[in-house]
Amino acid sequence: MSNLVIDIGNTRTKIAVFRDRKLLHSEITDRFSAEKVHELTGEFHITNSILSSVAEDQDEILTILERNTRFIRFSHRYPATVKINYKTPETLGLDRLAGVIGARALNKNRSSLVIDCGTCITIDAITGSGEYSGGSISPGLNMRLKALHVFTGKLPLVALDTGFSEWIGNDTTGSILSGVLEGTFQEVFGFISKYVSAYPGLKILLCGGDANFFDTRLKNSIFADIVETEPALILIGLNEVIHHYND
Repeated sequence: MSNLVIDIGNTRTKIAVFRDRKLLHSEITDRFSAEKVHELTGEFHITNSILSSVAEDQDEILTILERNTRFIRFSHRYPATVKINYKTPETLGLDRLAGVIGARALNKNRSSLVIDCGTCITIDAITGSGEYSGGSISPGLNMRLKALHVFTGKLPLVALDTGFSEWIGNDTTGSILSGVLEGTFQEVFGFISKYVSAYPGLKILLCGGDANFFDTRLKNSIFADIVETEPALILIGLNEVIHHYND
């Protein structure tokens, strides 16, 4: 059984093909099209598919998936093995939900903390028994750099440099990088400290475009033994939904 998993985000689309729970193929693209869907469904003999999207106009892609596969349009109505305690599940970001479903699939009966380090930084915990209540959303690294430039009169737009390691900047560029990089890390570190105290035996899973920045720093911290980077976490979660509803 081959499964096609598609996650269309604000700027990029993540695509994966699984055979059962084994990842066969994955890619990230800025240009996703019906032709790509045709190509993948034919090459991998796709049986099931799932689409998670922040965009509304996907009619041609939806038609191909509905005609050629057993198709699921992912929403909060497909929580799989997760009990959602979020007060407004209809407003819950689908990437956040897929992330905690993926974490539960990888760490059954163990509490997990998902930190998605992308355009925004989202932090979400799921208990060992599969209960999800919510988390936090804050600006990502690039968004913070852009905000400093846009909402001030004189601060320059500084390019993200995740290799910058000084916590005291000795010029304006260094001060901005220190504030954004060190400030964001300390923010995430503080959240982790709270969750570790509240959830014994917690596992931390990182994903998203800036995951390596946090992975490097967390591996040098007291949390090194419980941190793991899983780039395909959201795709794993979406694949788990397929299994839950088709097995």
